[in-house]
Amino acid sequence: MLKRVAVLCSHRAPGLLYLLNRAADRGLAYEVVCVVSSEETFDEEVRVERRGIPTRAHPMRSFGGSRQAYDAETVRILEPFMPDVILLDGYLYLVTEPLLAGYRSRIINLHFSDLTERTATGAPRFPGIRAVRDSIAAGCPDTRATVHLVDEFPDAGPPLVRSWPFPVSPLIESIRTLDAPDVFKAYVYAHQQWMMRTVSGPLINAALRLIASGEIDLDARAAAPLDEHAPWLLDQQGALLAPELEFA
Repeated sequence: MLKRVAVLCSHRAPGLLYLLNRAADRGLAYEVVCVVSSEETFDEEVRVERRGIPTRAHPMRSFGGSRQAYDAETVRILEPFMPDVILLDGYLYLVTEPLLAGYRSRIINLHFSDLTERTATGAPRFPGIRAVRDSIAAGCPDTRATVHLVDEFPDAGPPLVRSWPFPVSPLIESIRTLDAPDVFKAYVYAHQQWMMRTVSGPLINAALRLIASGEIDLDARAAAPLDEHAPWLLDQQGALLAPELEFA
């Protein structure tokens, strides 16, 4: 069944142009029906509009109400487009109850860490917008990206699809011996850009394909304990490995 996808972004939407320009599953498994930005504009806006996708500005900073009121207004903006799935793509804010209730078990997010890595309490080891920096600073040998189901906690919802690993350069060990936070920051920026520009589109496309085909049941994922469903794996050649194959 063709899924109608609404995209929420902030300053940019990593991978969105890949979906519109290169993804073979667009038009077969899903269609992007609108893009709503939390800013006055976003980097890809002109190119998205040229491809016939409606865009809407819903600036957070100039909104006079609460976060809950803002998300209630987001629901009203989305309603005419009748989306089946909401994709958070470069969206910098936690969503609140009006949006979660309006699209229960239908909101997914692209996050740049491996969300199978959890703390003793079950929380993600590297949540938030500085996940790549935090994982590199913690000495992780590689990083991954994950598309996950959204709940009320930061990046805590069930992981659906995760990417192949992006090895951290041996250069980082040399950087650790230097009093050079600017060099560390520059490396983290380059590593994150490598991930964003390489994996964002293919990973989102893979998640939407699995959702549209029924291979991923969002309601079942939302209801099940976190460790009951392992995520699918997208490898570097674009192949999807089912959880039982990956973790056998």
